[in-house]
Amino acid sequence: MSRQYRLATERDADELLSLTLRAYEPIRKLGINFAAATADKELVLNNIQKNACYVLEEDGRILATISLRMPWGPNPGPYGVPHIWWFAVDPDTGKKGTGSEMLEWLENTVLRDTLKAPFVSLGTADKHPWLIGMYERKGYVRAGEKDLGKGHITIYLKKQLQN
Repeated sequence: MSRQYRLATERDADELLSLTLRAYEPIRKLGINFAAATADKELVLNNIQKNACYVLEEDGRILATISLRMPWGPNPGPYGVPHIWWFAVDPDTGKKGTGSEMLEWLENTVLRDTLKAPFVSLGTADKHPWLIGMYERKGYVRAGEKDLGKGHITIYLKKQLQN
C-alpha cells in the first residue's frame, strides 16, 4: 500500500465528485447547505483551479481530499490566513483515521512548515451535531460566527500553528 499526498488535477474531477457526494450524504440528510454537499463537476473543477485542493491517494485511488482557500484567492476566509474549506473522506475507507491523518498532514507539512502560516481557520454549521466538537478536540477554538444566508450560522474556528 503506497500512500501519497498531492495537489489534485483536473483529471481527478470525476473521482473527486464521486467521493465528495458520497462523503457529504449525511450532510444532505441533515439539511445543511454546504456547497460541497451538492457539488457538480463544474464546482469540483473550480475548486481544483482556484484553491489548493489536496488529495490523499493510495494505490491510485483517492481516499480523501481537503482544500485551502487562500487569502489572495477569489473566496478568502475571514482572518487573512489560509482557510480550510472542502474536506471529504471516502466513506468506503471506514473509520480508520484517514481524515485525521490528512488534516494533520495539511496542518503540519503544508500550513506550518511550508506556508509558515501562524494559524488556520475553518467554518462549519452550528446545526451540525458533531463537527464543532471534533475540531475542538483537534485543537481548534471558536473564533466567531456569521450568518451567510445559508440557513445556518457559520461557526468559525482557528488553530494556532506557530508558537
